[in-house]
Amino acid sequence: MLFFPKKTAAWPWLAILSLSLMAPPALAQRVSARDRAAIEVLDQRMAAAEKRYRDALVLTANSDPKGQVESDQALEDMEDVLDACLQQRGCQMHTLLSTYKRLLKQNVDAESSASEEQGDVDLLDDGTDHAVVAAQIPEAARAATLLNDQRHGFDRMVEYNPAVQASIRRWLTDMRVSLITSYENYQYMRAEMWPSWERNGLPEALLFGIMAKESNGRVHASSRAGAAGPMQFMPATGRRFGLGPDGTGFDTRFDPRAAGLASAEYLNERMRFLNNNIELSLAAYNGGEGRAQRVYNQYPGRGFWDEVVYNQFPGETKDYVPMVIAAAWLFLHPKQYGLEFPKVDAQPAAFKLAKSASIYELTICLGNGGTRDGYMRALRNLNPRYEAETWIPAGTTLNGTSRIANLYNRHCVSGPRADLARTLVTADLNAAITRGSFNPNVAVGDVTPVAGVPTTVASGAPEPAKPKAKQAREYRIAKGDTLGRVAQRFRCDLKQLARANGIRAPGYSVRQGQTIRLESCRK
Repeated sequence: MLFFPKKTAAWPWLAILSLSLMAPPALAQRVSARDRAAIEVLDQRMAAAEKRYRDALVLTANSDPKGQVESDQALEDMEDVLDACLQQRGCQMHTLLSTYKRLLKQNVDAESSASEEQGDVDLLDDGTDHAVVAAQIPEAARAATLLNDQRHGFDRMVEYNPAVQASIRRWLTDMRVSLITSYENYQYMRAEMWPSWERNGLPEALLFGIMAKESNGRVHASSRAGAAGPMQFMPATGRRFGLGPDGTGFDTRFDPRAAGLASAEYLNERMRFLNNNIELSLAAYNGGEGRAQRVYNQYPGRGFWDEVVYNQFPGETKDYVPMVIAAAWLFLHPKQYGLEFPKVDAQPAAFKLAKSASIYELTICLGNGGTRDGYMRALRNLNPRYEAETWIPAGTTLNGTSRIANLYNRHCVSGPRADLARTLVTADLNAAITRGSFNPNVAVGDVTPVAGVPTTVASGAPEPAKPKAKQAREYRIAKGDTLGRVAQRFRCDLKQLARANGIRAPGYSVRQGQTIRLESCRK
């Protein structure tokens, strides 16, 4: 449902609008060429503000947080123009206020549509015969005309049949977690993937549906058959659309921006050869373009659900097509099914590493505030060239979100959480293993002297006599002992004692029966 933002000063102007509509048009004023030029500038500014507002409505309908900000600023731009009009000789206020009238009408129409369709808004349905238009415009534009999300043209281009309904049931039951996870992952990658689909005139819902079914939005997903990346391109198909190993050896099938562009171009190609049939194009995406084209040529005019066509495809494709459509359908109509997608703060932002780090370390120090599962998947998806455990050099710029960048500066550059994250990612399992011979004759709690190992420094001059070093002793940990208690009993420096025995802070964990060397102890 679309409304004027409450926090703007839009509504006082509505009173002016109502008065201007009731009042007779003002008499034309004699204006100079300079005044006419100024008035023309104001008209252009108002037109630009109106376009900005309409674009903001599209962003809002796509749950893009920029929509609210853009609509507020657009209305403020209009108010500035109206203020300037009041001061400008010859400016016709009623002409500029007609823009508000158009936006008010659109707002009322949107509210009416939302009350009838539970939130689905058909802003641009003008009754155009799109089949006639389609034959006269380029491929990408034809797809845009037929599939524009904001008109829900996608709904009219696919069949909402029992197979799709059964797939919706699966997404909403056993696979609900996968669906929501896919949505969260997509929101982080949206700025990377959606622009290519938008430029190619393809619906965002279909992009989401394919990605959800192919990879759940995991950039590094790979199949046993060799498909890879968020859109699961096979090597040969990927090469046709510019994907594959680059000069560094990185496989760009894992790059969300490159995969988004390639998938848009591939689907547009399939749509062109398959008469804009979405189901057959999806069958080609999953089951091979050669098979889909042969079936289409053999049974011209018949759709995917026609029995003779349907039976030409393997079981995997028969499952794939309705599952993608179902995911896309839920993306467009979540409220109808009681589905609430999480709000994701995914405003893109880059940040520079102040010190070397791995994605594992960043995941720990960032925490999971504002999310359910933390930021590891977002970091990996947005920085696909780095493995999770790889040390990334200081000064490297990573892709993230504004929230990730803020959390990094607060918790990962320095401080206790940064130190703890570094301790955890550098922890060595082998350091927990006690090495050395076991002496069965030493009773629990006994202290036994052991021979020290003298060390000397070679020099050209005689070395002065040194006092004999104290022999190190051993102690076997008894029941109830802690390293702190042992250090207190034998007057040891706790940190030196721990370091000498490979015991890591801050837990200083010891176990009953463990033998330790009493280094730095005075008792």
